[in-house]
Amino acid sequence: MNNDDMELVRGSGNVYRDFDRLNAGLEQARAIVAAKIIGILDDRKLSTRDAEKQTGVSHAEFSRIRNAQLRRFTLDRMITILGKLDEDVEINVTFSSRRHSVAITPQLL
Repeated sequence: MNNDDMELVRGSGNVYRDFDRLNAGLEQARAIVAAKIIGILDDRKLSTRDAEKQTGVSHAEFSRIRNAQLRRFTLDRMITILGKLDEDVEINVTFSSRRHSVAITPQLL
């Protein structure tokens, strides 16, 4: 395959929206929070068992987050887990019109 056979397509910044997922904004927000939780566990070199001891959140939940199995988590539950990891959480949500629909662009600061 050469460069002439490829087409460059610019994404929206939300891969879930690009694949027409129904709750793209929510899925993006959960993925962002999960990435933050995983980063904290990695930075602190915490296993899921160590994180359980520190926070009281079951190691199975941390394991699901590490494996990006986020469907069972509400966004507020994930934010609560961040708080239990002694993290201050500030959420910034912006709304903008996009083809007669509302696009939610979550961002964890």
